[in-house]
Amino acid sequence: MQFDRESLLQSALFAPLNLTISRLEAFPTLDDLNALVLDLRVSTQSGSLLRFVPPGSRSTFENQYEPRCYLKGEVETREENWHDLFNALVWLTFPVAKAAINARHYRELMSAKEEKGRGAMRDLNTLLDESGVIVAFSDESLAGLIRDFKWRELFWQRRAEVKCSMGFYLFGHGLYEKAMKPYVGMTGQGLLVEVDPSYFSLTLSEQIEHLDDKVARYLDEQGISTRELAPVPLLGVPGWSAGNECASYYDNTDYFRPGRRMK
Repeated sequence: MQFDRESLLQSALFAPLNLTISRLEAFPTLDDLNALVLDLRVSTQSGSLLRFVPPGSRSTFENQYEPRCYLKGEVETREENWHDLFNALVWLTFPVAKAAINARHYRELMSAKEEKGRGAMRDLNTLLDESGVIVAFSDESLAGLIRDFKWRELFWQRRAEVKCSMGFYLFGHGLYEKAMKPYVGMTGQGLLVEVDPSYFSLTLSEQIEHLDDKVARYLDEQGISTRELAPVPLLGVPGWSAGNECASYYDNTDYFRPGRRMK
C-alpha cells in the first residue's frame, strides 16, 4: 500500500503515532527513521542508542532479534515493510515501554537458554507488543465493564462517560497494520492503566509521555500475566467506526461477545 500521510493522520486509530507520522513525507528509509532516533535519543534499557538496521544472521544468541536489540540497540527492520515500519513508529512513540518489553524478552531468554518453547512471560510480552491497546481510565466502574465484557453498557449506555473518563491507545504494531483496513472482529489486548481525572485535560503528547512511563514502570515492577490483558473490540470505541453511532451496532454478539473474566 502507498504511504498516505494525511489518511493516517485523519484516522482516530493512528492518533498515538501522529506526532511521528507528521514528520514523514513518504515511506521512510532506515536513514529517515534513524534520524528521528537521534532527535528523540531513544535507547534500550542496556543504555544502547537505538538503531534500525537490516535483518542479519541469527546464528548466535547475541544476534537473535531481542538480544541484538537489548545488547546493541539494533532493531532489525525490513525496508518498505508496513509491519516493521509500525514497530519502528511505536518505538519512537512509546520508547520507554518498548524498551521495558525488550528487556523482559531478554531476561526471559537468558533464563531459558536451555529450554525449548516460549514461556508465559514471553507470551505476555508478545501479545502486548503485537496486539496491545493501552486503556487509560479514571473511573474504576468503566474498567470493570471491560473486564466483565459489558460492551453495550460501556460503549453505548455510558458513551459520554467513556469519552471524558477513558482513553484507548493502540500500542501493538500488529494492530496498527490491521488498522490500515479496519474490520469487524478487530480486537486488541487491553492493558488497563488507572490515571488521575486531570490526565484527560493533558495534550495528546503529554498523555503519551505519561502512559509510556507508567506502562514501563508497571512492566518493570510487576510480574503480570496474560490473564491481566482484557480483550477489547476496537471498533466499538466511540469515534473509531462510523457504524457505532447507533445502538444496534452493539447487538453483534459475534464481535461484542458476552462473558466475565475470571476473578
